[in-house]
Amino acid sequence: MRRAGFHATSTALAVLFLVPTVWTVFASVNGRQANDGRAGWGTANYSRLLHYGIGLGGYLVNTAVVAAITVAVTVLTTTLGGYAVARFSFPGKNLVFLLTLAILMVPYTTILIPLYVLLGWIGLQNSLLGLGLVLAVFQLPFGLFMMRNSFEALPVELEEAALIDGCTTVGALRRVLLRGVLPGMVTVALFSFLAAWNEFAAPLIFLTDGAKFTLPVALVNMQSGSLGSVDYGALQAGVVTAAVPCVAVFLLLQRYYVQGFTSGALKG
Repeated sequence: MRRAGFHATSTALAVLFLVPTVWTVFASVNGRQANDGRAGWGTANYSRLLHYGIGLGGYLVNTAVVAAITVAVTVLTTTLGGYAVARFSFPGKNLVFLLTLAILMVPYTTILIPLYVLLGWIGLQNSLLGLGLVLAVFQLPFGLFMMRNSFEALPVELEEAALIDGCTTVGALRRVLLRGVLPGMVTVALFSFLAAWNEFAAPLIFLTDGAKFTLPVALVNMQSGSLGSVDYGALQAGVVTAAVPCVAVFLLLQRYYVQGFTSGALKG
């Protein structure tokens, strides 16, 4: 009976989460959702999405560039920062760590305008690089927390053995420790990718050139059809297109993601 209850609850939750997804896929290929009035099944919605604005490929490239910058900066910064906080003792270490975590307490939408002005001062306004750096900043608290615990979960003897064998601190980190914290790095990278790929508010504020828009911004712009009508079919096709890379990346890295939470999220 206990097993039956568990499976019944799991099935109900799976159906609850899958129904909106199935409906979205159905709406994206249903011709009745198209503004041209055609009925039946077809790819008219995807065709309009493909040729909208600079083209679907352009928006996907912009989004991928922003996500790649966010992931690279976040993983590199949090890995080095987590190693420093976990292994070294220096004045103000705990204060730096707490100040980084304090970013979580600030709703990032409240400081988008100051950040927009700051990017203008340093010449990164209306650029994919500036947007990627801003998104990376808001991934630092979780990433630093994750990587610090991942390094602390590794035995100190591993690093000491590498140092005795002639490795420098950087060499021990690169040759020995990075392999042990790989699940944590993958977890940070996955969270950073999903956040950057689906972000809407920051690209809407920081990007003013339509040729640099990311996919979420483009989808919001294209949902308005003629005479104020909403093109639900093309919008659902865009939702499916945006979801496919997220699902693919998650399935590809799922094993490391689970290991990262079980081994690095808790000390011990």
